[in-house]
Amino acid sequence: MGEVRWQQLRAESGGVAPAELDDLWARLKPARAEDILGEWKGDAFQTGHPLCRALPKSRWYGKTFNALNDAKPLICRAEDGSLFSNVELGGGEATLWNIEFRGETTATMVYDGRAVFDHFKWLDDRTLMGIMNGRPELVLADGQFFYFLLERV
Repeated sequence: MGEVRWQQLRAESGGVAPAELDDLWARLKPARAEDILGEWKGDAFQTGHPLCRALPKSRWYGKTFNALNDAKPLICRAEDGSLFSNVELGGGEATLWNIEFRGETTATMVYDGRAVFDHFKWLDDRTLMGIMNGRPELVLADGQFFYFLLERV
């Protein structure tokens, strides 16, 4: 599955099957925590997961990884257009680790205030695919993960 396919899946507003995203994920190169530092603009794959609707309402912009021990999972846009780390919504901030997920070690953001983990693999040299993992009652919707992507700013 090449670059064109993931871009088609991203543009699909009518719904993307999680199984297709799992297939895409399996083909991607794992990211390392130390290689993803910087600012990232976020977007969601439209699977119907409740976060596909909730994040735009919160004005989610993306994530910022300043250092392995300084990650900001919910960068949001304020009324005046400025960006801020929404620590209230995220229950704090986060850290970056290299953690095993689905049999591979991937860059993983661990939320400070919740049992939530975002795992990352490379879609291309400037774009990451993420899967939100954690306590089922916090992250799963009808047994499905939340799938998203980040583009380097």
